[in-house]
Amino acid sequence: MCQGDDRNCPDFEEHRREFLNTMDHERRTFLKSAFAAAGGAGVLGAGGLSLVTPAMAAAAQAQQPGRISHHYLPATADTVHWGYFSKSLKPRVEISPGDYVTIETLTHHANDDAERMVTGDPGAESVFHWTREKKNIDRRGAGPMDASIHGRGAGEGFGVHICTGPVAIRGAEPGDVLEVRIVDMKPRPSANPEFAGRAFGVNAAAWWGYHYKDLLTEPKEREVVTIYEIDARGERNWAKAVYNFRWTPQTDPFGVVHSKIDYPGVPVDHSTIEKNFDVLKGIRIPVRPHFGVLAVAPKEVEMVDSVPPGYFGGNMDNWRLGKGATMYYPVAVPGALFSAGDPHASQGDSELCGTAIECSFTGTFQFILHKAADLAGTALEGLDYPMLETAEDWVMHGFSYPNYLEQLGANAQSVIYEKSSVDLAMRDAFRKMRQFLMNAKGLTEDEAISLMSLGVDFGITQVVDGNWGVHAIIKKSIFSAADA
Repeated sequence: MCQGDDRNCPDFEEHRREFLNTMDHERRTFLKSAFAAAGGAGVLGAGGLSLVTPAMAAAAQAQQPGRISHHYLPATADTVHWGYFSKSLKPRVEISPGDYVTIETLTHHANDDAERMVTGDPGAESVFHWTREKKNIDRRGAGPMDASIHGRGAGEGFGVHICTGPVAIRGAEPGDVLEVRIVDMKPRPSANPEFAGRAFGVNAAAWWGYHYKDLLTEPKEREVVTIYEIDARGERNWAKAVYNFRWTPQTDPFGVVHSKIDYPGVPVDHSTIEKNFDVLKGIRIPVRPHFGVLAVAPKEVEMVDSVPPGYFGGNMDNWRLGKGATMYYPVAVPGALFSAGDPHASQGDSELCGTAIECSFTGTFQFILHKAADLAGTALEGLDYPMLETAEDWVMHGFSYPNYLEQLGANAQSVIYEKSSVDLAMRDAFRKMRQFLMNAKGLTEDEAISLMSLGVDFGITQVVDGNWGVHAIIKKSIFSAADA
């Protein structure tokens, strides 16, 4: 059902007004407490703890206009950038701190089954349109436009994600921290009447997966695509497999043959594949919607591959980035230039085979700006990495190289794929959690190390995105007595 987030709904304007009224009511409730008004309410959990103190909230509120606005950013060929981030991208919407933005996001795998995920959907059709005569979005990736390296296509697929945006936040400057609250997430229903009430996603066990060189059965080094179905009405909290197929060489509309899944958005010709409908029978996959890619623009170079994550966020592929979560990002360029993409219906830690259930979603976000001058002595002072806060946890993200764009030199965007390791990512996660416990919670180094060994859960976020990730999770409830 449309709740002000489906432009195809005949009653969209009425539903959007209702959504705005709801937001205004919530904001009036929030304003009863300066703490809540700046976003802290979104992550209040065990012990009523949040990184945002009342003083920080009041300072952030001072950056907000008298009336909060709600913006809508659809996914079309005019509002997305495919496979890259750039500090020079023109904002698709400019907002004030405190504003809400509903953002449509599309999975870059939708053309694996266009009948279910593209057909009849004007936005998706706009983005994926590719014939011999016209390709609506030519650049797909941060590589050369003339495809002079591998000949795959413009951008070479050096970056694959369809990102909607960017969103510019007025007043955001380098050194500030952008707080991004994920207010809601809803699946994008299939627009094909044959599949009414359902949404679909793709899991590709691909050549970049951790498993690929370690298969047991023949044919080895195969790529397998599985199509999943979820309930777009929200009445079922699990996904089921519909069918799978082995990738066969696909010829794109420009005549380039793709023997592997090496370029995003290639239309799969279903006459060339053999569908296996006898797959994962009786197995229900828990649905936990989240965004694989949420990013502010990095400052180091002009064009940045969307695959390796870094200090700017990006393709972190942490399933905890869903409804109710709050992210904190260091602002690196004026306006922050926030983009969202790579929506997922479900994923496990590690994203082992290379992908999640890649499924289009629409999200509603609220953006809170914390100015650098207001952060001295707070948990966000000097923040130089993406930090996650949920109602129950604080989560630090470690990477093999925290800022690979700076650390690995001129060829960083290719070298990173050769140098990543879980060991390096674990080391970075440890250091970030130690810093957090010492600076934000006032522990000595010895206290922090003891607590980490006993109360912090380290986990593998992903081992498939070039810059591998390890996350460190600490429960807020641990500090309830200390903050009472």
